Amino acid sequence: MLRTLGVIMSQVGAIHRIACFFSPLARAIAVNCVYVVSILSITLFCIISCATISHHEFSDPGAEWQTKNGQLMYRAPNTTLIGEALVRFSKTGDFELTVSKGPGITLLSLRQDSNFAEVKGGLARQGWSGPVAQAPSQLRGWLGLRDQFLRAPDRKTLRYSADNETFLFQF
Repeated sequence: MLRTLGVIMSQVGAIHRIACFFSPLARAIAVNCVYVVSILSITLFCIISCATISHHEFSDPGAEWQTKNGQLMYRAPNTTLIGEALVRFSKTGDFELTVSKGPGITLLSLRQDSNFAEVKGGLARQGWSGPVAQAPSQLRGWLGLRDQFLRAPDRKTLRYSADNETFLFQF
């Protein structure tokens, strides 16, 4: 989209340069066209950009949510991590996971409900949000944790393996 906008703007600039060699009336028309096309291009870009931004509303944690605080040991082929884990979930299927390494260093923040998820933090690289069914393969293990906690809400230890990843929680 940005590339298309750049092409349009360069074409408009070329038209403006050509028109400047002609009469003052042609110059005035070219300048007005440049302004109109610029405004239309920017407006179109904003409208299309807004269509790709997610506006999903997650439930806020409340008194009915269960909260667990403990440690997570995460293993993948090239990664082993031990960090603090804060898990919150509701009976209606809302889920939140925060993995940190010391105060103020959040490695991963995950919010998820039955259909939608949002993942942020260093372990998620650039982050991701969208329908769970369309999640990138590298996040599917993390997104499988919601179902594990909902199935066994009172366990002190939770072990989960997905593909080549292992998650071990101790509360």
